[in-house]
Amino acid sequence: MSKKIRLGILGGGGDSLIGVLHRVASFINDNYQITGAVFNPNLEDSLSFAKQIDIPTNRIYKDFDTLIEEELKLPAEERIQVCSILTPNFLHFPMAKKLLENGFHVICEKPMTTTYEEAKILQATLEKAGTIFAVTHTYTGYPMVRQMREMIKAGAIGDIQKVDAQYYQGWINPIIHEKDKRASTWRLDPEKSGISCCMGDIGVHAFNMIEYTTGMQIKSLLSDLNYLYDDNKMDIDGTALVRFNSNAKGIIRASQIATGEENGLTIKIYGNKGGLKWEQENPNYLYVMSDDKPLQVYKPGHAYNSDLSLDGTKLPPGHPEGIFDAMANIYLGVARAVRGEKYNDGEFPTMLDGVRGLNFIQSSVTSHQKGNVWIDLD
Repeated sequence: MSKKIRLGILGGGGDSLIGVLHRVASFINDNYQITGAVFNPNLEDSLSFAKQIDIPTNRIYKDFDTLIEEELKLPAEERIQVCSILTPNFLHFPMAKKLLENGFHVICEKPMTTTYEEAKILQATLEKAGTIFAVTHTYTGYPMVRQMREMIKAGAIGDIQKVDAQYYQGWINPIIHEKDKRASTWRLDPEKSGISCCMGDIGVHAFNMIEYTTGMQIKSLLSDLNYLYDDNKMDIDGTALVRFNSNAKGIIRASQIATGEENGLTIKIYGNKGGLKWEQENPNYLYVMSDDKPLQVYKPGHAYNSDLSLDGTKLPPGHPEGIFDAMANIYLGVARAVRGEKYNDGEFPTMLDGVRGLNFIQSSVTSHQKGNVWIDLD
């Protein structure tokens, strides 16, 4: 196997769920070695955390700018090759831009930036840099989501007529009803989170899943968002009707106040020959539906699945795989791209997915603000 890729981490220290997810994912296929990091804004906290997870502290830096400056002093064969950005949303753009301008590959949490304008600037920066950029829409890494994509591409359900994507959570319900609490979380602060909370955080996952699995682009949408309280500046619930570049139409439903819901991402695609359904909380089951045949259930690891699905399967049939494995599949695809190896274009979401996501977020907010009108996406 080739020498491990040198990985830098920005954010994700302490008890950060996203930090654990990315670190474990980077280790799963033995392609990366964490080489340097800025885990926390405070250097002592970063050093303490590095010791806690047992990585060398000689390249734990006091801040992002110092990481760039010091890494560039090193020979190319020693410096960090890929940097993962796991910080709050408002830091994604400046960090990603500077990394690209200095020749680093980037793995970035979503949303890629806080505005569509920033996303387009970042796209132009990447075109000049010529490096690899991945956005971690994690759910595209599940084997049965990849199977869904390949079946649709092969015409298994015919021409798509209807799409229904739902992403329901209830985590913000205990926070939103108390003024002090809703004023103190960064997710509800436009300065740190951007113009949207619910659509920007989870609605964009549903949007991405639709375009990833169907291969079609959403051309226009009409949204209705819920802020619940007049002093709350960020949406916490919303619905968007969507139209494609064909006769197909659909709906995106997202909520962070769906009491009792955990991580209820579901996508259903209906064609004129059949339908497909996948649920994130039961990720090993892809349901194949038909008018004239019994319900079929596809599961990962079996020879009847596509090459893309099997490539993302690490265990024999009957052994559940989950969110860590899904993220690991994205890291695996990036590793192949960084090494110049052949890879399937479905192995990791790219800058284009990030730009499309910000276009969706901005259009959703604009549609609502203009009185629930149809807005065309670029």
